[in-house]
Amino acid sequence: MNLDQAFETYVHESRDLLQQMEELLLEFSQGRSDPESVNALFRAAHTIKGSAGLFGLDGIVDFTHGVESVLDLVRDGAVPMTPDLAALLLECRDHMAGLVEAVAAGTELDDEALRTGAELQRQLGTYLGGEASAAQSPTAVVETGGSGVAGDEGYWHISVRFGRDVFRNGMDPLSFMRFLSTVGRIVAVTTLAHEIPAADEMDPESCYLGFEIGLVSAADQSTIEGVFDFVRDDCTLQILPPTSRAADYVALIEALPADEVRVGDLLVRCGAITEAQLEAALRIQGAEAAGIGDAAAQARLIGEILIAQKSVAPPVVEAALDKQKQLRDGKAQESRFIRVDADKLDRLINQIGELVIAGAGINLVAKRRGAADLLEAASVLGTLVEDVRDSALQLRMVPIGATFNRFQRVVHDVARDLNKDIALLINGGDTELDKTMVERIADPLMHLVRNAMDHGIEPTEVRVQNGKPARGTVKLNAYHDSGGIVIEVGDDGGGLKTDRIVAKAVSRGLIPEGAALTQREIHELIFEPGFSTASQINNLSGRGVGMDVVKSSVTDLRGTVEVDSREGEGTTIRIRLPLTLAIIDGFLVGVNDSVFVVPLDMVEECIEFTDAARTEARGREFVNLRGQVLPFIQIRDLFEIGGQPARRENILVVRYAGQRAGLVVDELLGEAQTVIKPLGKLFQKVRGIGGSTILGDGRVALIMDIPGLLRHVHGKATNREGASATALQ
Repeated sequence: MNLDQAFETYVHESRDLLQQMEELLLEFSQGRSDPESVNALFRAAHTIKGSAGLFGLDGIVDFTHGVESVLDLVRDGAVPMTPDLAALLLECRDHMAGLVEAVAAGTELDDEALRTGAELQRQLGTYLGGEASAAQSPTAVVETGGSGVAGDEGYWHISVRFGRDVFRNGMDPLSFMRFLSTVGRIVAVTTLAHEIPAADEMDPESCYLGFEIGLVSAADQSTIEGVFDFVRDDCTLQILPPTSRAADYVALIEALPADEVRVGDLLVRCGAITEAQLEAALRIQGAEAAGIGDAAAQARLIGEILIAQKSVAPPVVEAALDKQKQLRDGKAQESRFIRVDADKLDRLINQIGELVIAGAGINLVAKRRGAADLLEAASVLGTLVEDVRDSALQLRMVPIGATFNRFQRVVHDVARDLNKDIALLINGGDTELDKTMVERIADPLMHLVRNAMDHGIEPTEVRVQNGKPARGTVKLNAYHDSGGIVIEVGDDGGGLKTDRIVAKAVSRGLIPEGAALTQREIHELIFEPGFSTASQINNLSGRGVGMDVVKSSVTDLRGTVEVDSREGEGTTIRIRLPLTLAIIDGFLVGVNDSVFVVPLDMVEECIEFTDAARTEARGREFVNLRGQVLPFIQIRDLFEIGGQPARRENILVVRYAGQRAGLVVDELLGEAQTVIKPLGKLFQKVRGIGGSTILGDGRVALIMDIPGLLRHVHGKATNREGASATALQ
């Protein structure tokens, strides 16, 4: 791995660790914490700092040092993890993220970001104890002129890794060691030779060495750094001042190369112990293992012996064990996963779509010729294509939980802005959806969550007066239903005020005064462009922008939006989406010379539209299906298709979101794999059509929009019921 690749890996890993820190801190801000979570938070900060040190990212190292110092006090129980501290650390985490993104983009922080960092360090200092914190913070050293030890001799730990080209650039690593002895007394040197390759692979002009150095000196940090000025571009240097604690060794351990090593070797390589200390501990361990006959206890016993001898602090041994586990787990993960560019995956899906169409054409030719061997080969090909299609689509399926978890931070920040106490509950995070769908649904979900917090959840005092818990709840839920996915955004707030919605709609001319609307039709009004019942405009809502965007975005994804609200109890907005936008299993039906596709997951059964049923349904748009009323649509009439109906028509029974209806067609043509092709702008608003596809014979078939057709059918049925009720009054 070259330097650019290593740096890119560092940026990706830092982003993952920062996301982990955010999730943990959000839990702490809600009053939930445990020692293991604190340790995980500490390790994440240490890893970011230690890895940054390897790339000379001093800004990240300096700032993160203060964060980890506070976390170290939390681990020791000296400072409690309060919601206020969690909020401060959350802001620090955001600043760390800004630092990482700045170095990733190769840019400098602006003045405002620098002021923010300085203010955050000042606030961290209140937890570290004023002067003591200044001594512990590398940033504070810079601000006070770089006096690391204030004139008294102290023990400095220097970690240096020389670059491959240091010899070619005319530098001798040992000369820096000799120069270092002029500013202090070198009391320990450990040579790191683990990167030296086999003799036949070694380049005599390349340097493979690193050193861990113990230096007793009264010099300040800038003087010691000055020793390495001429080689700073050809080495990675870390200097731990005398005030450093076990936390700094932990950072060094986590920044060590990903080699398979034992715990004792890790401790030696980071400089926490010397070779002599390790050899002494191994001798004790060998004697104990021989005495109890338990050679498998070696790793555990080494750590225990070193702690008992007070050679190393327990957190350092714990970090070494964690590092060893990470290395082993990392090697296992490397063998299981590879990174694939999303564009390559999209191209694969498109090519498989064309393969599906070509396979359908071959199958059609085989049927026309009637050759048994050709039919059998076409059948095998069709099965293989279907398997390849399913496997390829599965590659693009990702859990929606990652998107849901992002809203933990949104809820935390918005709740603070609104001065409300709100918790987020997540269910169904492991529900999988097409990657493209997940990316495009994130913004609509953001609108819904923010609206639920601003409009839905009442102020704390109002909730208490109404007998509700002081803390409001926003829920995100996802599950599979009818071959698609359902995403719910719910709250336990005040619900939609139907009278205010109707009054606003009348004032804007959306509905006539005195109009008789069903509950569902009233709720649908909130999706009208510019519609809002908010009495005040703020930075979250009130301008009527958002809900109409939600509906249009979901519609573009071939989905639907439903509203279920009870005044005083809360609101749930339900989004129904197809699992994928690429390829589906379809059921072909024919009306005269036109062919339509119905998504197979929505097909319930097929029945014959008998003469008796046709006579009974004359003048009505429903039939009796085994004692239940089934509304139906004449596809011929809906799309104004010419010609005479077939002598024996059929009804295709479809179901979606708990509603059923029948589609009256001439022919049932059977199942087929369908590649979804988008309609042009001219046809995007055609009712009842959701897309198109190409059949094996080259003809174009239209894909039916079953959710839209069901809304049309049940809307007509509701209107008929309302008209009948009015006539009876």
